[in-house]
Amino acid sequence: MAIQVLVNNLQKAIEIKKEWIDLACYIVEMILKEHGLFNSEVSLVFVDDDYIRKLNRDYRGIDKPTDVLSFAMDEGEKMPECDVRILGDVIISLPTVKRQAEAYGHTFERELIFLVIHGTLHLLGYDHSDDKEREVMSKQEKEFLTLLFDRE
Repeated sequence: MAIQVLVNNLQKAIEIKKEWIDLACYIVEMILKEHGLFNSEVSLVFVDDDYIRKLNRDYRGIDKPTDVLSFAMDEGEKMPECDVRILGDVIISLPTVKRQAEAYGHTFERELIFLVIHGTLHLLGYDHSDDKEREVMSKQEKEFLTLLFDRE
């Protein structure tokens, strides 16, 4: 068995380039391998602001769009045993990615990949609810971003 990254585009606001999908899949695979999760699956879902706003409202009680939501399969009811460990879904709003990239002064691709990393780490149990957790998660994010973007 191998790592599987499923990609689903549920939005029409932004055309997705194949190289973005390839890079997103590559970084998810790299994170999972680094964490010893060789027989696992992650789903990346690209949506618009309205779609993610509804999810944010229904699952977090916050009635506004956000950039990324992660739904880990390890939370909630137990899943039946199978050969592949299904880790969960990373939902990303591409219009929010575009706005944040412009606001932070970097490329759409870099912001997208940051959110893929961030969401995937949430699936693995990383969090940022206190300073110590935020520091650990931020270190992981920076390490994976550096591997992709800061190799000079």
